[in-house]
Amino acid sequence: MRLLLNRFSVLFLATAGLAVMIACGGGGSVTTASPVPTPSTITDVYVAGYESNGTKTVAKVWKNGVATSLTDGTNDAYTSSVVVSGSDVYAGGYETNAAGKGVAKVWKNGVATSLSDGTQNAGVIAVAVSGSDVYAAAYELNVAGKAVAKVWKNGVATSLSDGSKDTYVSSVVISGSDVYVSGYEFGTKYRAMYWKNSAVTYLTDGTADGLAESLAVSGSDVYVAGYEYSAMGRAIAKAWKNGVATALTDGSKFARTYSIALSGSDVYVQGSESNATNSIYTVKVWKNGVATSLTDGTKDARAYSMARIGSDIYVAGYESNGTKNIAKVWKNGVATSLTDGNQEAYAGAVFVNVH
Repeated sequence: MRLLLNRFSVLFLATAGLAVMIACGGGGSVTTASPVPTPSTITDVYVAGYESNGTKTVAKVWKNGVATSLTDGTNDAYTSSVVVSGSDVYAGGYETNAAGKGVAKVWKNGVATSLSDGTQNAGVIAVAVSGSDVYAAAYELNVAGKAVAKVWKNGVATSLSDGSKDTYVSSVVISGSDVYVSGYEFGTKYRAMYWKNSAVTYLTDGTADGLAESLAVSGSDVYVAGYEYSAMGRAIAKAWKNGVATALTDGSKFARTYSIALSGSDVYVQGSESNATNSIYTVKVWKNGVATSLTDGTKDARAYSMARIGSDIYVAGYESNGTKNIAKVWKNGVATSLTDGNQEAYAGAVFVNVH
């Protein structure tokens, strides 16, 4: 398996015990519903990620900039998704066990439920809640060492792939009774895809590496954000509508998209694009194909999740201070640091709750 630079690499390269995997989610973590805040409402911003304690990564959720640790720092752990339903806060990710295996977990109000038994590496990439049902899109290695894409509904797993190829998930969306999951599989190349109720639709033909990182649904229309490599070996940021791709960049630089959100006829896509030397990435949001930069390109920055609420756009990621990555959330392009830069940190998902 070749290592491509994607948001999943952050999740599984965070610990040596999971270095065999390339799979964060972030999320594929996207908010497409868009209530408009009024003076009588409260807007809470939740961000999921991790911060190192110097030796281990600690899974965390920040609410309005205040961190809550989900793990005690004994083992490496990471959160890749956060969703709020009513008064309940759900986060998905993994925690390593004594054997160094990643255990897929969902935390509800800070209390963890393990979805895998810890005999093979596994991790939750995205979480969605519909009514009383909790969905967790994840992967789990089989005995042959292949990553199997899965969705757990209320703790019961359904495999989306047969285990013959490494297959990964990146986001999960519930629309009515339908369950949509974006992801990709690896044969000789990575191939972008999504599942609707376990039925596969391929977005790329496998002649070049392609990854689907986020999905949104509006009526019968399915929108996917991701990227595909050119013949020159550069990642081109793309968005697909019902399988038809639109390139957001020209391939002169490396560019990747990780989140997609809808507002009426407007399509918002979030990602990052490199500079000419591919040494620094700038966080960007494309609205109907027109890009706005959230960072100035002087420091390396990446972002992996977006939420749109009313006219406000929230993006979660990180920016380097030269030695460490600082977890950040941007609101309409204005950054708020979630960590102080003394330890490595990462923000992989954002969810905005208006109540």
